[in-house]
Amino acid sequence: MPLNIVLIEPEIPNNTGNIGRLALASGSRLHLVKPFGFEITDSRLKRAGLDYWQHLEVTYYESTEAFFNENKNAKMAFLSSKGTENHWDIPFEDNLFLIFGKESAGLSNLITEKHSNSVYKIPLFSNHIRSLNLANAVSIVVYEGLRKLNA
Repeated sequence: MPLNIVLIEPEIPNNTGNIGRLALASGSRLHLVKPFGFEITDSRLKRAGLDYWQHLEVTYYESTEAFFNENKNAKMAFLSSKGTENHWDIPFEDNLFLIFGKESAGLSNLITEKHSNSVYKIPLFSNHIRSLNLANAVSIVVYEGLRKLNA
């Protein structure tokens, strides 16, 4: 029943390391789409992922285009502040791909427009912030999916 966590062009190694740790804890697969804002050997990535990184199932892609070409038949849900539906409305199923954008800009308009019927947001109840930390957002969505799949 694994979920697939996809990070498109992640920029912060600590977030990616924490998300890797989350992927392992939740039984999810991690997909990392280049370019990265760091080297995969960055000590901050390893520190955040601790010694778990070696046990993690990670797939790397050279570009966004390569990711979508390789997974063109997969079911996907896109997470963005541009979403109109909330994350708890995602139709979770085994092997669903949860797509997250980079920390500074989120998912591109090209992606959210092309997949507009599958873009979801995590509701924010304050006008003083634009978004949540990426690692926190991934955690919220993954564990909502696990809750629904195990219900």
